[in-house]
Amino acid sequence: MTTHAFARPHAAALGFSALAGSVALSLVSAPAPAHADAGGAPRTQAAPRPATTPVPTTHVVAAGESVSAIADRYGLATADVLAWNGLSWASSTIHPGDVLQVAAPAAAEPTPAPTAPAPAASVVVVAGDTVSALAARHGTTTPALLAANGLTWDSIIYPGQTLVLPGGAPASAPAPAPAPAAVAPAPPAAPAIELDAEQQANARVIIAVGRQLGVSDRGIAIALGTAMQESWLRNLDWGDRDSQGLFQQRPSTGWGSIEQVRDPDRSTRAFFGGPGDPNGTATRGLLDIAGWEGMSFADAAQAVQISAYPDRYARWEQPATTWLAVLG
Repeated sequence: MTTHAFARPHAAALGFSALAGSVALSLVSAPAPAHADAGGAPRTQAAPRPATTPVPTTHVVAAGESVSAIADRYGLATADVLAWNGLSWASSTIHPGDVLQVAAPAAAEPTPAPTAPAPAASVVVVAGDTVSALAARHGTTTPALLAANGLTWDSIIYPGQTLVLPGGAPASAPAPAPAPAAVAPAPPAAPAIELDAEQQANARVIIAVGRQLGVSDRGIAIALGTAMQESWLRNLDWGDRDSQGLFQQRPSTGWGSIEQVRDPDRSTRAFFGGPGDPNGTATRGLLDIAGWEGMSFADAAQAVQISAYPDRYARWEQPATTWLAVLG
């Protein structure tokens, strides 16, 4: 709906309105002469509004008002009222009902800079550490320490690895450097893995058989990773259905008798297969898989094992490479 012409002034009109408002204000403010009432007594002028009346901070536009008139009403500069309300001399159209700011807006409180979170406490794994020992040492639980680092019960930790301590557990202070021995020889390098004696013995059998058969390092690493996934590198006497041994081979599917699949040397030769396969052509080993060298670690292991969980072999690729380097 179109309002009165004064509600949409042009720049020139604003200036005129401001001037007219100033003149009008001057006329109204000038003291009027006293007049006598019917009885001849002079009439007393109305008392001025107390100075303590609070000044409003907003104004609702009425029909016929202009920005300059509103500014004059509150003793303000038109340019200030325009600026406070996002208006300009070229774009200052107002409408009845609009609410204008007639006081300088309060300065915004500065936003405090975010406080950087304190770095999480952590501990560096050294040779011989286990997750459970670290948890006990730092006043937490093994499940909590595993969860804080995205690990599971079957995860392996390595010397030099940094673990985050959960729940503000106190970080261990770095151990003081021991004084150098005067004559004693340097100790042998500690294994860069956390395998116990049984696991290391079984890993060495796999490595030795692989070397005898001329299997490449990658093939031996695949065998090590497969055995870790299947049995934790332990010569188990139990498993899924009739699966047993390092590679969880099944007598019912032609891998040998129970005694044979639990023989670490023989079961390793059966896993590698090839011309020396003790099962002949009854089973298919790694060397019998055409193009296994070009397969991924997990795909090559799965081609032999035919597991219900083929993706689980992949996580052992790097650890198996380390085991081979350390034990082989």
